[in-house]
Amino acid sequence: MAGHSKFANIKHKKAKNDAAKGKIFTKIGRELTVAVKEGGSDPENNSRLKDAIAKAKSNNMPNDTIERNIKKAAGEDSSVNYENMTYEGYGPNGTAIIVDTLTDNKNRTASNVRSAFTKGEGNVGTTGCVSFMFDMVGQILVDKKEWKGSADDLMMESLELGAEDFLEEDDSFEIITDPRNLADVREGLEKMGVPMVQSEVTKIPQTFVELHKEDDIKNMNKILDLLEEDDDVQEVYHNWDM
Repeated sequence: MAGHSKFANIKHKKAKNDAAKGKIFTKIGRELTVAVKEGGSDPENNSRLKDAIAKAKSNNMPNDTIERNIKKAAGEDSSVNYENMTYEGYGPNGTAIIVDTLTDNKNRTASNVRSAFTKGEGNVGTTGCVSFMFDMVGQILVDKKEWKGSADDLMMESLELGAEDFLEEDDSFEIITDPRNLADVREGLEKMGVPMVQSEVTKIPQTFVELHKEDDIKNMNKILDLLEEDDDVQEVYHNWDM
C-alpha cells in the first residue's frame, strides 16, 4: 500500500464518553453473539470470533464481559437472528461512506440509515457504488510510547510474520495485513509482547476527499454521528480527509 496512512480519518471518533463507550460494548457484544452462533464458542476454530475478541480487547472490554457474552450466546436458543447488511452512499462533496450493520429488522435499519444520510444532505446509493474506493485489510495499531524496541525491529518482525506493509505515525505504528493473515500476525506479535491498541479487519480508502465549506463539514459530522448512534450500525467507513 503506497503513501501514508490516515487511520485517524478513516472511522469517525468514538468513545468520547462513558455513554458512547457503553454503546460500543453493546455493538461488540452483538458481534460476539453472531460469531458464536455462526461458528461456535471456540475462538481457535472460529476466526470471526477470534477477531471479535481481539476487537473487544482493543476497546478495553473486560475479559469477564467478553466471556459472559460468549457463554450467553453459546447457550441461547433465541428466535432473534442478526443479519449483516451493508449500505453505501455519498456525503457532502461526493465523500464516500460505507455502513456495516448487524440487524434483526432490515426495514428499521434501512430507514434509519437513509434518514441519517438525508439529514446530512447525503444520499444512500446502490450496492457497489463506493465500495470499490476502499480496500479491505487487516490492521494492527501499536502504541509507539509503549514499544521499547526500534521501529526497524518491529517492521522486520511484522513482515516476517506475514504483514504486507508497515507505517509509522506520530503516536503509533500501523501494521497492514491480508485480512486472512490478521490472526496469525496478531498472535505472533502477542508472543513478542508488542503493545497493540487495536487489531481488526477494516476498510481503508484509496483516496481522500477534503471538505472546506462549513456547511459540508457540519453535514458530514451529522451523518456520521447519527449513524454511530444507531445500535444496528457496527462500523462506519469514509474517505473524508478530516
